[in-house]
Amino acid sequence: MAEEALGPDSVAMLRAALELPPAVSVRLNPFKTPSGDPLFPEAEPVPGSEWGRFLPDRPVFTLDPLFHAGAYYVQDSSAMRVGDILRECLKQFDAKDRPLRVLDACAAPGGKTTDAAASLREAFGDRFLLVANEVMRQRAGILKDNVAVWGDPCVAVTSVDPAAFKAYEGFFDIILADVPCSGEGMFRKDEKAIRDWSEDNVALCAARQRRIVSDLWPSLREGGVLIYSTCTFNRRENTENVEWIAKNLGAEIISPGQTLVPGEVRGEGQFVAALRKTSPSVAFRLPKPLRSAIRIPEGLLRGPAVTALRGDAVIAVPEAIAAEAAALESLHPLSVGTNIGSGKGREWIPSADLALSLQARPDAWPSVALSREEALSFLHGDTLRLQDASTGYCIVSWRSLPLGFVKNIGSRCNNLHPKDRRIRMAI
Repeated sequence: MAEEALGPDSVAMLRAALELPPAVSVRLNPFKTPSGDPLFPEAEPVPGSEWGRFLPDRPVFTLDPLFHAGAYYVQDSSAMRVGDILRECLKQFDAKDRPLRVLDACAAPGGKTTDAAASLREAFGDRFLLVANEVMRQRAGILKDNVAVWGDPCVAVTSVDPAAFKAYEGFFDIILADVPCSGEGMFRKDEKAIRDWSEDNVALCAARQRRIVSDLWPSLREGGVLIYSTCTFNRRENTENVEWIAKNLGAEIISPGQTLVPGEVRGEGQFVAALRKTSPSVAFRLPKPLRSAIRIPEGLLRGPAVTALRGDAVIAVPEAIAAEAAALESLHPLSVGTNIGSGKGREWIPSADLALSLQARPDAWPSVALSREEALSFLHGDTLRLQDASTGYCIVSWRSLPLGFVKNIGSRCNNLHPKDRRIRMAI
């Protein structure tokens, strides 16, 4: 099936490429890139991705404090093509009348979400809402952590079936649908993908992809854009599905499907296409915006925000998207805005997410610069002793980027790094 889609020459090149080691690539966070401090001086740029970088070899990312600070995301270079298409599409939109609304419908573990968040913030500041959805709850938890580490408060994480978005008719301007596929682009990295491949599975995947897009379609406004992608190469899941969407759901193809094939590119491969919705949809009516329900200490956040209580935690949502955030309530989001902590008597207990958030003011807490060894000890969950630090809550950082909070009680510091994010390997 791949030969039919790609042609014999490309298939031969693909087979040869699969015998070689995979390339290593990362995508920098433009809002957490230390000024004048190149993170990977030996890296090469990824074509089409301003912040993508090829690394000469694969480091142990777990043992790099900057990875835990959200300074970059490890992502295959081919998958970055989706972000490149998104940036082209964003030129057609503005956020003057209301924030732009985007759905990443199959988002875990978070590569395309974090890429989209950076592009949306560069284009619109706080005037966007990006909903990152993942059906599988365990994977949604990983997505939630990765979004928190990336630090953008305009990203919400949900875990619902795509059919739940039918209730949001006309809500989204753009939908990213990196749909589950037969995974031919995973053959080099995952032997199970090879064992699981069959023509029957391709047919099953193609049908599932059509169902997912059909479920999502009502929530895309007329004139909105669907970016459809897979990490596979066959026609049934790619060009035939794009043509089916255009014909049966009502769309014009604005970016014909492009297949990136290992050997032609240094990544693992990707198919991407974009369509503009031509079928009509009813405009979504927003509920009343969220209003601040909790008072928080002054000087905690960079810009205007509304606050609400979620369990024991206080969340802060940028004021610009207060109405959009309120509209998500029926989806019971796993996260929206930033978890900024909780009050206990007169004491404010900051959350780990606040230290990593772009919403936080960097001067709201005393900051302590750690050595690399101290940074790894903090991320490992070890007790630190910072004799020259202020008592009370302090942000600890590495190369000027926050890693999290400690509470300095004098003789030692209580480590507030979340247990489920701690380094488990020996440091």
